[in-house]
Amino acid sequence: MKRLFLALALWNAFVFGLYAYDKWAARTGRTRIRESTLIGCAFAFGGPGAIAAMRLLRHKTRKLGFTLLVPLGLFFSVAVVALFVVR
Repeated sequence: MKRLFLALALWNAFVFGLYAYDKWAARTGRTRIRESTLIGCAFAFGGPGAIAAMRLLRHKTRKLGFTLLVPLGLFFSVAVVALFVVR
């Protein structure tokens, strides 16, 4: 169980890093990360990292798709992990 939570923590740190990189790329004119990739990472158990990045970095907070889908990804992630832990 500890390994699961460690893996999820590392994955969410990585997702946070993706959002941070995309914010940096937006400011410096570098190649950006696709929005579908960022949202997909939120649904792939990276919801907490994505939400944290959106709030702390103020990134993608004006995009309706992100404000709706990333919290849904967070809910999905928490629900699946909760089902796994309860069993």
